[in-house]
Amino acid sequence: MKLIDKQILSLMITIKRTEMVEKAKYRGLTHPEVVACSQELDTLLNRYQNIA
Repeated sequence: MKLIDKQILSLMITIKRTEMVEKAKYRGLTHPEVVACSQELDTLLNRYQNIA
């Protein structure tokens, strides 16, 4: 994976994390939308971690 791809993925992680935190503030940690965001964030973080 190219450096630019890694940078884009890093930006996507930051955006998703911010989205999750904002939703959690208003809906609570167990709301389905927050849980879905958390799962999407996990996927992005796993992809980032697997980059050699």
